[in-house]
Amino acid sequence: MVPFRPSSTYASAMTLGDQPPPPAAFTRAAESLRRAEVRPEIELEDLPAPQRLAPYSAAIGASVYRDDDELAVGRLILLYDPDGQRGWEGPFRLVAYVRADMEPEITSDPLLGPVAWSWLTEALDAHQADYSAAGGTVTRAVSEGFGNKADDPVTTELELRASWSPAQEDLSGHVDAWCDLMCLAAGIPPLPPDVAALPRRRDDPESDRTK
Repeated sequence: MVPFRPSSTYASAMTLGDQPPPPAAFTRAAESLRRAEVRPEIELEDLPAPQRLAPYSAAIGASVYRDDDELAVGRLILLYDPDGQRGWEGPFRLVAYVRADMEPEITSDPLLGPVAWSWLTEALDAHQADYSAAGGTVTRAVSEGFGNKADDPVTTELELRASWSPAQEDLSGHVDAWCDLMCLAAGIPPLPPDVAALPRRRDDPESDRTK
């Protein structure tokens, strides 16, 4: 299991001033974000949570690496409103963001949007992370340099933004699915749920063993 990078903002994202402690259901759900076991290419960290989207919130971030190259980044935000909100179908909502560099010929494929969305839904199903009311967007971004940046290479990126309502308080399966989504966007096939990855040996970067 890759350890979280701690952040002092994690607790302050849940309570402000003299407000009472957050509801137990939210606390259990937020703690489950940290229990996911991820493959060694992924590094997780706590992030400051947005304060205005719901009465209670928490957030984590992740990066996918191959050797020292960062291939994809993402955020996963947990929102909790005991009264629910329009379109949520429950008190919980997860909001996900993933960005990854891609080759131009891939981002120009008209099927990229549906395929990228299927990465998320199939990953949720594979990890038995029940959900409802899912929605989102897939964006292709092209960056070109001009002026004194005219010699910079053209870069193309995929951005996926999604939200859905988890059916259970234990969100570890949803974190696993989000990590699988980032791996696929980075061009790394995710492991089956019952297969664990061993860290690559530093003297053999091509080694990628499973048990």
